[in-house]
Amino acid sequence: MRGTGRPIPRLQTPVISLQPPVFIAEKNFPPEKGVLFFSIMRLAILSDIHANLEALVEVLADLERAGADEVICLGDHVGYGPDPEAVVEEIRRRGLPSVLGNHELALLDPAELEWFNPLAQVSLLRTAAMISAETLAYLKSLQPSLEAHGSLFVHGFPPDSATTYLFEVPEDLLIETLAQLPQRGCFIGHTHELAFATLEHGRLAWQELEPQPIPLPGRGRFLVNVGSVGQPRDGDPRAKYILWDQRADTIELRRVPFDAARTAARIRALGLPEAHARRLEFQPLRRDA
Repeated sequence: MRGTGRPIPRLQTPVISLQPPVFIAEKNFPPEKGVLFFSIMRLAILSDIHANLEALVEVLADLERAGADEVICLGDHVGYGPDPEAVVEEIRRRGLPSVLGNHELALLDPAELEWFNPLAQVSLLRTAAMISAETLAYLKSLQPSLEAHGSLFVHGFPPDSATTYLFEVPEDLLIETLAQLPQRGCFIGHTHELAFATLEHGRLAWQELEPQPIPLPGRGRFLVNVGSVGQPRDGDPRAKYILWDQRADTIELRRVPFDAARTAARIRALGLPEAHARRLEFQPLRRDA
């Protein structure tokens, strides 16, 4: 799905945290004291898992090896892939904070399906039959944005859009949105691609994300499009996520191999759209598949 044609939201008022900020307190510190110590050093940000359990398992193992203290998910746990129930179960089992993605939104509101291409619609209708009532209730509990660590986390575009793609946003609106953000930065998903923008002294700059530490701006604003765990579209078949080292104040792209052939075989075995298996195998596809 390449664009929606919907109006792009503008940030009119300060963003309100729709979920409590996510922190890890020092062990054994009584929470009733009302003070949280910032013991988080490395935060992993994942997005667009899309029912790809093989990719999620490998990414979770990688972020543990990388020393991540906490994980935040940017939505679209379901859709396209063969294991929506297992993916959501793993996210819930680990207690990973998450926001609402456009695929979850479509499961909750059938009218949203009209914005999806026909193959994505087929996948979501099948997904609805594959998940439990408990999983559906969990998806209903997700909020469109989350504020934590002085930053905003949203699926599509700030302040709380699950449906707007970054590539739809004109540069002047992106500058305006970042300049007005109450938070220092914003992490987004949705495009399945990678992008890193900074705004300092009114100047917008783009920088390539690399598998090495990249400093965040000291006084400006930033926006990071974190890529996709379960259905990469950036020309590299590996799963992607971002590791934010808060002590060093750097972000790092992590690329993680996974068994794409196994996931593709499961998609075919379940009778899900062939295009979604081929995308994992990086066979030629229309851009809107």
